[in-house]
Amino acid sequence: MESKRFNTRTLTGVALLTAIVVVLQLLGSFIRFGTFSISLVLVPIVVGAALYGAWAGCWLGFVFGIVVVLQPDTVFFMSYNAFATVFVCLLKGAAAGFLSGVVYRALAKKNRYLAVLAAAIVCPVVNSGIFFLGSLLFFIPLIEEAFGAPGQGVKIVLLVMIGGNFLFELLFNIVLSPVIVRLIDLGRKRIK
Repeated sequence: MESKRFNTRTLTGVALLTAIVVVLQLLGSFIRFGTFSISLVLVPIVVGAALYGAWAGCWLGFVFGIVVVLQPDTVFFMSYNAFATVFVCLLKGAAAGFLSGVVYRALAKKNRYLAVLAAAIVCPVVNSGIFFLGSLLFFIPLIEEAFGAPGQGVKIVLLVMIGGNFLFELLFNIVLSPVIVRLIDLGRKRIK
């Protein structure tokens, strides 16, 4: 009976976090930092990876990637190379969630809250890192043409597309992810 309850609890938790991922990403598209929207969705991905494991983090990141593909900002890349756009969006989200879960699990036995903090750092680093690599592989000519800056594509990606967004996402994750996991832990203790 306990394993069925655990599976139901896990399924319910992951489903709830999936809905939060979708809503936060859609709402985040209205909050702009420079030319691109800010991703508020990395926090529930980290929380899901910490509470339910790396595969839950991977799923939540994958859902994040799907929502990103469907948003207006992505049209810029989609019109240039649809396959690469979908590939990069899905890969960056899924990898960020999965690796956050792996890092959390590796450190959780030593210190659970340090593990959440490390996972909260890994998630935006992987997300932005894969976006950067994807931009280098597939989109530099498009970016240079759109910004009218031949030979400046790497600088544009780093400073305009990633720069401030990355710092905001990193700080947002570092502050909120450990707090949310701690609150959920306290709630679970009260229920028992």
